[in-house]
Amino acid sequence: MGAANDRNTSQVIAILRRCLDEGLTVEIEGLGTFRKSASGGIEFVPEIRPTVFLAYAEEDYAAAERLYRDLTAAGCYAWLDKKKLLPGQNWPRAIERAIEVADYFIACFSRRAAARGGYFHSELRWALQCAARRPLDASYFIPVRLDDCRVPARVAREYHWVDLFPDWDAGVRRLLEALRKRGGWKEPTAA
Repeated sequence: MGAANDRNTSQVIAILRRCLDEGLTVEIEGLGTFRKSASGGIEFVPEIRPTVFLAYAEEDYAAAERLYRDLTAAGCYAWLDKKKLLPGQNWPRAIERAIEVADYFIACFSRRAAARGGYFHSELRWALQCAARRPLDASYFIPVRLDDCRVPARVAREYHWVDLFPDWDAGVRRLLEALRKRGGWKEPTAA
């Protein structure tokens, strides 16, 4: 197995080098970009954008997908199960891992989500455990309301939420303000 891994690594490096020699840049999603530097060497520019996990009840998928598109367009690396899970993947473990490594966990609350149990509530419990392991002043768990619903008491006691109604765009702007709070990230500028 070790020799095969070494051979694969060598092949990847050779492809990377060939692309860079041709003047191309090589972007590795979630990691950064390799490119030729002004001096002719190779430089690596790390990707600095927040990873955002989106949790939602199945009935709210359309709103979650809209939020996914808005966050992605703003420069976030958004994680939505139906967009990121691959066939054959152990989805409960993949979701737990995505929640653990995310910079932010966005919980999409609605009347429909509050009225049912299911995996959405499991994700909330896991995210609250992950939040408890972070520094007290770190923003991680961000509730959003999709409609005029009640936020669960435990969440309402500890976290301020943002409303995406009646003005979706104003709510998204407010959400992006919270995400920008973490240093080093700027939204892409329009060309």
